[in-house]
Amino acid sequence: MTAAAPDYTAHPFDARGIARRFRHSAIFGALGALQPGEAMRFVNDHDPLPLLDQLRERFGERLEIAYLQRDPGAVAIDFIIRS
Repeated sequence: MTAAAPDYTAHPFDARGIARRFRHSAIFGALGALQPGEAMRFVNDHDPLPLLDQLRERFGERLEIAYLQRDPGAVAIDFIIRS
């Protein structure tokens, strides 16, 4: 049995290539540019727990967080904007 296709369009965002001091600002800006039904597919080398708290505070119920991969050294998360 195969998994159902997501009901959103995911745009890639690889945080590993962005200087640490700019990452959060870049992530907030990218998420702020998304419309309902779109997502940012976030890839990083660690689980960004403090960032997740900041995103929940800023976006509230509009943001759905869906882990695709959560392994040491390899994390992938879809940040989905809902209406």
